[in-house]
Amino acid sequence: MSVARTIDLNSDLGENVPERIISDDTSMLEIVTSANVSCGFHAGSPEGIRETLAAAVSRGVVVGAHPGYLDRENFGRTPVDIDSATLQAHVEYQLGALAGLASAVGGTVSYVKPHGALYNTVARDQRQARDVVAAVKAIDPGLVLLGLAGSVVLEVAERAGLAVTAEAFADRAYLPDGRLVPRSHQGAVMHEAKDVAQRMARLATDGVIRAIDGTDVAITAQSICVHGDSPGSVAMAAEAKRMLTAAGIAVAPFAGAR
Repeated sequence: MSVARTIDLNSDLGENVPERIISDDTSMLEIVTSANVSCGFHAGSPEGIRETLAAAVSRGVVVGAHPGYLDRENFGRTPVDIDSATLQAHVEYQLGALAGLASAVGGTVSYVKPHGALYNTVARDQRQARDVVAAVKAIDPGLVLLGLAGSVVLEVAERAGLAVTAEAFADRAYLPDGRLVPRSHQGAVMHEAKDVAQRMARLATDGVIRAIDGTDVAITAQSICVHGDSPGSVAMAAEAKRMLTAAGIAVAPFAGAR
């Protein structure tokens, strides 16, 4: 048994624009301990991102950068064939922009979590993983890299000298090999708060998640994500936090504010 005494609860936020409100950032920031804030390439606006950052800072929520592919049309969830120089520059640009906005509202960025298709690509692709890690090191080698438990990017980042944290997903189904079920597949995204919370409590106490085929997958993670744009996300996060606390698991950020 692998028992976690503390675990982080994070959410992807800062992705709203006036014509497309997909998450309740204010409510989510009352629950989570870390906020992965959009850097503007896949979603969000400068003013909206700034507002989310200010709300996170005022609540003591640790801020992370959430860079993605330059692909607003597909919300950054479509793989992009991109050369290394361009990808590194794009990630560096996004990290710099978010750090600037965070500073403007009295906050700092403590970690980096790639978004969407970029997240899934660097979980298995050595070359793009190296590009992202190079960008993080170039901007701020003190940033923690948050990625999928067991992923390539965490190995690459550790070898490069970055601190890393492994993540599990509350509202996503898993394949037996520990990868996420592609969003195009039925049952890939979960919505029932009680089911999601029970899965995460079991992850924290037993170190396993039930895969989509009914088998148990061993996963060691220090952070749990509830996507801000998932239907019922606030209820799922609240119930997960309640159930984790009831199981004797402290919900606390994995990275300290810098």
